[in-house]
Amino acid sequence: MSGQTDRRTAIMRTGLAIATGMAGLAAAPAWSAGASLMPQGATQLRELGERLARAPRRRDFKSVPMVLDNPDLWDQAALSEVIAYRGGPRQVWDNTDLASPWLNLMRNSLNAQIWSFRHPDFLAVSATHGSAHLALYDQQMWEKYQFAKLTGEKFKSNTLIEEKKAGGADPGNYQDAEGAFSPHDNSIPALQRRGVVFLACHNAIWEVSEKLIAGGVNPDKLSHEAMAAELTNHLIPEAVLTPGAVATLLELQDAGFHYAYAK
Repeated sequence: MSGQTDRRTAIMRTGLAIATGMAGLAAAPAWSAGASLMPQGATQLRELGERLARAPRRRDFKSVPMVLDNPDLWDQAALSEVIAYRGGPRQVWDNTDLASPWLNLMRNSLNAQIWSFRHPDFLAVSATHGSAHLALYDQQMWEKYQFAKLTGEKFKSNTLIEEKKAGGADPGNYQDAEGAFSPHDNSIPALQRRGVVFLACHNAIWEVSEKLIAGGVNPDKLSHEAMAAELTNHLIPEAVLTPGAVATLLELQDAGFHYAYAK
């Protein structure tokens, strides 16, 4: 990528953070906002985070097809960085249920890997699909497309991208039962600042678009391809778009990632 493109990307990200800053920390790029939650000694994980922050995320789609058949249609550069990561251990979570304890399970895994087994460069990746994928859309899409109804009103808004009070606790005290590494800080931005990578699924985007159109929730009368593009453009910052979470699971396992499933 040229220096000019790097500068343009940085300017675009800065503009996005300013424009959406009032929505909370989840609206700002997680790596630049808080690598401070990474453990001491996590050299390779920090370097991965820096490379991911530089990797482009295309979010200006007008239309996307059902099957992504060109790397330009997903976040190929960022995904390649994740697959190529050689720090470790590496764990990929198959997350499908929004209401399951998936964030809590990833947090528990991080804590034990880092402080019990002494693996500061441990990388956790969320292969996000099914209803869990709703957590990867910003609040604007939640309101516009009435996602609360898709959750059976279990979630009135996307609370999983909201920063928790515990996130402001002393990051040096990992034993704080109400602190940044406790169940009181189960949120996507908190996990992102600890190095967790959330993979978005194009197939989930396509399928929820179809469901919305069939249910008459289409205020702009968009085509299927255009609605899928709009949802793609409103993925949360730092999410890595894949052509499909299930297929990407195989790529990660082939690269040495250990499989985990949140029930």
